[in-house]
Amino acid sequence: MDSSDALIARFLALHPKTIDLSLGRIERLLDALGHPERRLPPTIHVAGTNGKGSTIAFMRAILESAGLAVHVYTSPHLVRFHERIRLGRIDGGRFVGEERLVEVLRRCEAANAGAPITVFEITTAAALVLFAEHPADVLLLEVGLGGRCDATNVIAAPAAAVVTPIGLDHAEYLGETLEAVANEKAGIFKRGCPAIIAPQDYPEAENVLQLRAERLGARPIRVGGQHFHVREEGGRLVYEDDDGLLDLPRPRLAGRHQITNAGTAIAALRAAGYDTFELSAYEKGMLRAEWPGRLQRLTRGRLPGLAPDGAELWLDGGHNPDGARALAAAMADLGERSDAPLVLVAGMLGTKDAEGFFRHFVGLAREVIAIPIPTQIAARPPEEIAAIAARVGLTASIQPSVEAALSSLNAYVWDRPPRILVCGSLYLAGEVLRSNGTLPA
Repeated sequence: MDSSDALIARFLALHPKTIDLSLGRIERLLDALGHPERRLPPTIHVAGTNGKGSTIAFMRAILESAGLAVHVYTSPHLVRFHERIRLGRIDGGRFVGEERLVEVLRRCEAANAGAPITVFEITTAAALVLFAEHPADVLLLEVGLGGRCDATNVIAAPAAAVVTPIGLDHAEYLGETLEAVANEKAGIFKRGCPAIIAPQDYPEAENVLQLRAERLGARPIRVGGQHFHVREEGGRLVYEDDDGLLDLPRPRLAGRHQITNAGTAIAALRAAGYDTFELSAYEKGMLRAEWPGRLQRLTRGRLPGLAPDGAELWLDGGHNPDGARALAAAMADLGERSDAPLVLVAGMLGTKDAEGFFRHFVGLAREVIAIPIPTQIAARPPEEIAAIAARVGLTASIQPSVEAALSSLNAYVWDRPPRILVCGSLYLAGEVLRSNGTLPA
């Protein structure tokens, strides 16, 4: 019997491109499958450059704390494809099992009948089949790339559409200006449906989102605008809208940007009709939310033991300059609470703006240790990463693996144990979790 990995590998031959943004192919396949996209639970659709996954994690935690069963679709996965499809249950969702995944992939392969289709499109169709056939109260649906022509954009009337902060990434597919990227992301807005616009780093992106929502007849709701506000106050999260104020614990997820993500999640749920929850659901949601590979502290597994005694080991898959800015701010905040020398262990793809990434750590990181990502042919060579880091003013060296990088730090004499951040790529984050033996669950 085929494994899910074997089936997905076979799908690669169905289209000459890994990414080819279009809705025609998946619409054809969904028609052959009996239109599962029309039989889904209420769906909250989420696009954006940064913060999509964390915003979904907060929504899921709040909804499950309120006793609802929640389907979740995210991408990419960190270790196993199954992480992309979480099937909702009242006692918390579970990643799709291998037997069920194989069965639905084979059905989609048969329905597709050899026609051209990308891997993301056919696997998204499989996810929609599972979500339609498995009862749940809510579906949280993350865009794969862009929005307008993304395979997830087959939902006619979402309960809400959310756009998290936008930056320049995937310019070869989405355009080389912030306005162009914002236009693609705004493609998930639908007439009459709430359009939640998270605080944006760039006014030109926010203006496009607001204008597109208004022109489409969506109902724009802006975080920090006239609709609602979120802030950190006295170590708490304070959320305010027309219905009142929520005084909540600070989110479990690290980083000041998570205040905004949590507020966006609350606003989206309320706009989607989930506005009668007890305060305890929001409180538990702030403390239960988890999102592996994003400012995740590794305290168990095999890797922490390789680092110097007392060292902190953090992992983050952020890979663009805007993500690096939030990550550097989080590291600076940690440094204010507990001073420690910061060391970056970095691996990156050649398509990413490494110079823009590292600039945010100048004056903050003591050293960058560049490493390869062995599973990725598009990975930037460590020598090139180190040269870029040095060019922006960071001390840089090279090691052959994350294990070697951590072990090498034992040769240093530390005044205080270091804070080590493994970063630069979601693919690297997945490799680290696999190597550490701490798989997402």
